[in-house]
Amino acid sequence: MKRQCSLDEISDGKLYSANDLVEASCNGCHGRASCCHGMGNSIILDPYDTYRLTTGLNVSFEQLLAGKLELNVVDGIILPNLKMIGAKEQCSFLDERGKCSIHNFRSGICRIFPLGRVYENNSFQYFLQTGECRNSSKTQVKISKWIATEDLERNEKFLISWHYFINTAETAVKKAGDEKRIKEINMLILNLFYLMKYEKALDFYQQFEARLSKAKELLGI
Repeated sequence: MKRQCSLDEISDGKLYSANDLVEASCNGCHGRASCCHGMGNSIILDPYDTYRLTTGLNVSFEQLLAGKLELNVVDGIILPNLKMIGAKEQCSFLDERGKCSIHNFRSGICRIFPLGRVYENNSFQYFLQTGECRNSSKTQVKISKWIATEDLERNEKFLISWHYFINTAETAVKKAGDEKRIKEINMLILNLFYLMKYEKALDFYQQFEARLSKAKELLGI
C-alpha cells in the first residue's frame, strides 16, 4: 500500500537497512493481532507473496481467490490483497484462536510491519511507523531477523524490480486512453505474474525475471 504523506508524520524520522536494529518486535502480540483487523484492501500481495501462499498451502491462485484473497484496483492496476471477513473485519487467515494460520509464509507487508519501505533512486530503505502497532512493549530486533525471509538480498532486488515495474504500468494505464488497452495491461499482469503457476522445483526469482522481461516487451516499456 502506498501512502502519500510525509515520513515525519508517521515515522521516527530515520531510515534503516536490513542490518539495523529497530524497536519493532511485538513479543508475540499476546494474541491481540490488532494489525490483522480492519485493514480493508491495503495488504496488497506481490508475486512472491502469492508464490509463498500457493506453494505453502498447496493450492492454486484461483482457489485463494475463492475465499481468502480478493482483487481490487490500485492506482489503475488490478492486484490481489488479503481479504478481511466477519464483523471484526479480521484477516481471512486468522484461525479460531485469532492466530495467523500462515505465519511461515505470510505476506511481505505482514512480515515487515510495523516497518514500511520508502523507494528512491531505484532502491529502498525501511522506516519505522510509530503510530501503527498498538503493543506498547516492543523490543529491539535486527530488521533482517524480523523479516525472516530466505535470500533477503535477492528478495529486496525483486521488490525493487516489482515496485518500479508496477509504477511504469500505472503510467501506461493513465496514458492508455481507452478501456480495451487498460484491460489488456491488467490481464497481462494478472495472467503472467499471478495466474500462471510458478514451478516449485525451480528458482522463483529466475522465473519472475523471465516473466518481467516478457511483460516489458509486450507492454513496450
